[in-house]
Amino acid sequence: MATMSAQYEAHRYRSACGRLELFARDYPGDGPPLLLMHGLTRNSADFEGLAEHLAGRFRLIVPDQRGRGLSQNDPESANYRPDVYAGDMFALLGSLGIERAHLIGTSMGGLMAMVMAVTQPARVGAIILNDVGPELDLSGLERIKGYIVDPRPMESWDACAERCAAINGDAFPDYGPEDWLAFARRTAREDEDGQIVLAYDPAIAGPLVDAPPEEAVPDLWPVWDMLAEKPVLVVRGANSDLLAPATLTKMAERHSGPFASVEVPDRAHAPMLDEPVALEAIDGFLAEHAA
Repeated sequence: MATMSAQYEAHRYRSACGRLELFARDYPGDGPPLLLMHGLTRNSADFEGLAEHLAGRFRLIVPDQRGRGLSQNDPESANYRPDVYAGDMFALLGSLGIERAHLIGTSMGGLMAMVMAVTQPARVGAIILNDVGPELDLSGLERIKGYIVDPRPMESWDACAERCAAINGDAFPDYGPEDWLAFARRTAREDEDGQIVLAYDPAIAGPLVDAPPEEAVPDLWPVWDMLAEKPVLVVRGANSDLLAPATLTKMAERHSGPFASVEVPDRAHAPMLDEPVALEAIDGFLAEHAA
């Protein structure tokens, strides 16, 4: 796995609604800006490996969405949804004076990327979607729903690593104890009582858990069709239970603009984007479409 040494500046800004203070990592670079958006229960630390790889070649903006990491929780759980997050991302770019960015989104972050591209297309360049598309398999949604509602604290980092392995073991079958401990430290934090807690507001589960699975994520094919001219790369975990091969095929068939995809072996939902095959595909795609 990559050595995590890329340096960033901490950036704090106001949410689109103005009520919350949010956090982002700002990695300096000579190239165009890339906005990296994490998945449902993750935070900016998820992209440390990719940031190490891209550091210096691009300016990397890597936020904690509201309710995650170092960003404030939202007292209104109904605001934990992709369109609200997308508004926060435009507020983030505005706070940094960035008019246009290329987007990389893992899972929920990919849904946000699609929303951003159709609401303010002039501000969005090329898009990389990590194991997500306009149609999500219900089996994957049910699996996510099963673990997100368990906010119980853990007594040690080793216990947290064991829990992370139990939840994500199928996604990363080659991870060993050190990998899982590093994973735990990216996804959890120590609270004021010295207990280890996952670094997200449990209320983020509300919109997913409160709705039937088939209604938790709307039909996004009309949104996908509106991205027809945007260059898109889709990264899929070979064992993903959220992005089906048939969905990926359909995405390619319905996309008239530049489109590429890559499958990461021995990964389920979702690749970390530090895998060699993913990095090779990302490098090639950005060289062609994010100059």
